[in-house]
Amino acid sequence: MPAADRAVQYGGKMDIDGNIGRGRMLPPLPERMRPGTLEGYVGQKHLIGKDAVIRRMVENDDLKSFILWGPPGVGKTTLARIIAATLEREFFTLSAVSAGVKEVRDVIDKARAESIFAAAHSPVLFIDEIHRFNKSQQDALLGAVEEGVVTLIGATTENPSFEVITPLLSRCQVFVLKPLDPEDLDILLHRAITEDVVLRTRKFEIRETGALFRYSGGDARKLLNIIDLLVSTFTGDSTVVIDDETVTSRLNEHLSVYDKGGEMHYDIISAFIKSVRGSDPNAALYWLARMLNGGEDPLFIARRMCILASEDIGLANPNAMLLANACFNTVHNIGMPEARIPLSETAVYLAASPKSNSAYLAIDKAMALARDTQDAPVPLYLRNAPTKLMSELGYSDGYKYAHDYPGHWTDLEFMPSGLSGTRLYEPADNRREAEMSGRLEQLWPKYYKK
Repeated sequence: MPAADRAVQYGGKMDIDGNIGRGRMLPPLPERMRPGTLEGYVGQKHLIGKDAVIRRMVENDDLKSFILWGPPGVGKTTLARIIAATLEREFFTLSAVSAGVKEVRDVIDKARAESIFAAAHSPVLFIDEIHRFNKSQQDALLGAVEEGVVTLIGATTENPSFEVITPLLSRCQVFVLKPLDPEDLDILLHRAITEDVVLRTRKFEIRETGALFRYSGGDARKLLNIIDLLVSTFTGDSTVVIDDETVTSRLNEHLSVYDKGGEMHYDIISAFIKSVRGSDPNAALYWLARMLNGGEDPLFIARRMCILASEDIGLANPNAMLLANACFNTVHNIGMPEARIPLSETAVYLAASPKSNSAYLAIDKAMALARDTQDAPVPLYLRNAPTKLMSELGYSDGYKYAHDYPGHWTDLEFMPSGLSGTRLYEPADNRREAEMSGRLEQLWPKYYKK
């Protein structure tokens, strides 16, 4: 859509030369640059490119319910709006952050009334942050999706299999959206400075884009907000210079502006995780409080602590995973504001625990080895022999049942041929794994003897 048309659409008043009239407020740059057609949509070619699945849905007017799963700023909401507009469907929207069961039922009633007049084309119901819907909210939605009263398009930054109930998930395809690549970001940059009603009146000198794209992190909204911020730091008619040094220095000077609207969501959870990993309970509590004060989903935090307990504490303190899982269940059951207390308890415990990533490293090594040796046969003596033919072929011959031997152990090779002696687990330097290491040295001196 041309800049002048977008200005009219969003309420901006322009004179015949395309200048902005006084006394009117235009929306932020990301909103001004929001595309209205699939042709103007940038990124996600695997979904909207030629012959891609969503493109075929739209071209064939055969829209099915689906969930868009991807990081912030990659076009989930925009894509839903474009689809509804292209197919001329009534578009209803709910935010799972603020809507309750009543709001869900009200929208469904409106959609049902709309469907009476357009039975062949059910309205589109777009639900942002659908992973935040609880079971009762999703149950209220399920019937309308099953009956075709609405075509559901959900958007989530979280794996929907964690929080979306199975009956609803089974009726929706899940499409994964990817962060925008540098080529996509470059298209958005040049489109913004040449088409936007404000930016096209300024002079730009683009020397390098490495820092700009790096800070954007594949997020279109973040990219456009950064560009908007950079422009605001160049006064008058001066040329806006975009290079790595300028981008870095201007962002550091205006970090609070850059972060408006929660743009540092992933930066703060990263700081929290690194603080726990670094055994600093005070910093962990500070970042936890920043997230809670900012309205972060407490289940998002609890889920990250479950992962952290296995990845960064692991075998140094196996109780950490038990507590993290108990915290997740407790937070799920009681909600905020009380959930802040088990979150705090768990964050402090995890931060103060000894650390080990030995299990995390071991499984990554094992999976890499397994990919490279995918065809390695299971030794015959490790195979079961449930039939006579299998017994005749030697299945299970030579297997030694560990419990029949002293100490419940016997020297038997369990790796496929050619992988004998492969050491994937390396005990870390902590008290619990020192005990495990001692036992492994005793049982497998040829592998673990120092």
